[in-house]
Amino acid sequence: MKKLIVIIIILAIIFVGMIVYKKTVIKNSNISIQEIEKIENYINQIYMWKEVTGEALPCFENINQANERWIWEVVKKNIEDDAPSYEQIQEKAKELFGQVFIKKFPKEGTQYFRYNEQENQYEASELELDQQGDLFLLNKIEKTRAGYEVEIIEYLEDYSPMLKEEAEDFIMIRNLAEEEIGKISGSAEEEETELVKRNIDKFNKKKLNLKIEKDKIYVEKVYE
Repeated sequence: MKKLIVIIIILAIIFVGMIVYKKTVIKNSNISIQEIEKIENYINQIYMWKEVTGEALPCFENINQANERWIWEVVKKNIEDDAPSYEQIQEKAKELFGQVFIKKFPKEGTQYFRYNEQENQYEASELELDQQGDLFLLNKIEKTRAGYEVEIIEYLEDYSPMLKEEAEDFIMIRNLAEEEIGKISGSAEEEETELVKRNIDKFNKKKLNLKIEKDKIYVEKVYE
C-alpha cells in the first residue's frame, strides 16, 4: 500500500512540476513550449530509479555503450504488455533509441524481465522501490544542428516523513549524495522548483545530446 501511495505522489508532483518550470526554461530562448514538453516527455521515458539500475540516467558516449541493465529496464518500463514477446521487446528498444541501436535483448531474460520457457514470453517481475523518488529538472535547452543539447538537474524526493505512522506533511529534497537540501510542503509542490533552482550548486547536473529523426527524439549521449 505504501508503494502505491509513493507512486501516486510521484506522478502528481511530476505533473505539477511540468507546469511550474516550463516558462523558466523557455525564458530568453527560441525553444517553444511544445518542444519543451516533447523533450521532457522523452526524458521521463528513459529516466529510471537508482535502486533498480544503479543510476537513474547513466553517462555514455553512445546508446550502444550504455549500461545494459538500464537499457532493458527502460524498455520494460515503456512496454504496456506484462508478458511481451522477444520481438515486442526489440521493437520497443528501436522505438525508444532509434535505428542506431543495435544491441539485442538476452534470450535468457534479465533479473526483472524473466523468460517463461513454457509460454515462450517474458514476464516482468515486481520491482522493490525505496521511499525516494528519482527526479530531474530541465535547466537549459539549446538547439543544435541535429536536435538539442539539454542540461538537467538531478535530485531526490524523500517521502518517508509522509509514510510514517505519525505522518508529517512535508517532503524532503535531497541531492544524489542523499544530503538534505530542504523541505517542501506535501500540499505545495510548486515550491520544489524554486528550492532546487535556489540550491542548484548542491545538485548533480547532466547533459544530454538528443537527436531529432522523423519528428521523434532519441538520446545519443549523456555526460556530466
